[in-house]
Amino acid sequence: MIPFSLLDLSPILKGGTAAEALRNTRDLAQHAERWGYQRYWLAEHHNMTGIASAATAVVMADVLAATSTIRVGSGGIMLPNHAPLVVAEQFGTLESLHPGRVDLGLGRAPGTDPRTTRALRRNLIDSADTFPDDVQELQSYFQPALPDQPVRAVPGAGLNVPIWLLGSSLFSAQLAAKLSLPFAFASHFAPTYLQQALHLYRTQFTPSAALDRPYAMVAVNVFAADDEREAWRLFTSKQQQSLGLIRGTPGPLNPPVDDMTPLWSPSEQARVEHSLACSVVGTADTVRDGLARLADETAADELIITAQIYDHTARLRSFEITAGLRDTIAAPRTLQFEEAE
Repeated sequence: MIPFSLLDLSPILKGGTAAEALRNTRDLAQHAERWGYQRYWLAEHHNMTGIASAATAVVMADVLAATSTIRVGSGGIMLPNHAPLVVAEQFGTLESLHPGRVDLGLGRAPGTDPRTTRALRRNLIDSADTFPDDVQELQSYFQPALPDQPVRAVPGAGLNVPIWLLGSSLFSAQLAAKLSLPFAFASHFAPTYLQQALHLYRTQFTPSAALDRPYAMVAVNVFAADDEREAWRLFTSKQQQSLGLIRGTPGPLNPPVDDMTPLWSPSEQARVEHSLACSVVGTADTVRDGLARLADETAADELIITAQIYDHTARLRSFEITAGLRDTIAAPRTLQFEEAE
């Protein structure tokens, strides 16, 4: 079977609070562990009134403390916003508290708008241009410290926290291949380069002692319900969120609507549908077929499921339905993988 993981953006609901969103995150993580999800990832965003996970490592600590077996990680930490040493210390601390359960996914986007990026970094000297060097510096802090090493991560040194590279274009795919790291593609909001990025990653991958073959995870929106019409209605909250991003007016997650037609123009609808092309919506049968098709088309080693659903009970039900399909989705065959290469 192909592993399923879960990406939670800790949605702040219209009329709700960040405290409620974080309580829902803790509750969802506990359910995800019982349902057999392999990982529970949280993402760094800033100045986003609809996302509560800005302090990603802090939220991870709460989720780790509330669970016992599921891996918890960042999907991801936006490395240009941070000094590599600080990230190493934070994740070294998490790994020390919860050994063998921490993942560190890294992205090179700011996770916010230009003005907030400047507020985060104060200056833009350290930007995405230094990302490859910053990744390698961060890797070095997790290696065993040398006797004469002047700067070390405490805790962090010698802990070998697993690092993933995340991306929605080709850059991180190529860097992950060069550095022998697992790669996760953000197809849940930017599917355009999915196949090309996977091809580059697999064909350019350099085996190492840490990872002897490429390992690719693909992100997908899943909106599952016991009724087909209800699943599509739940999906409208995500469509409204994407529409807000297109318009430059992000905000809290809106409740679902019966009809999106009055809310968008035809051109906006086309843009939203393109950005959400990697989505599966419907009952268990529809979702099973959609995930099986995605796994077959991408030869993904793992799928990471996300869903921005307004009602927490409906959100739990969607992830529960999806978890129940895991045993029906075949892992990529050797032939598929060889063809992808």
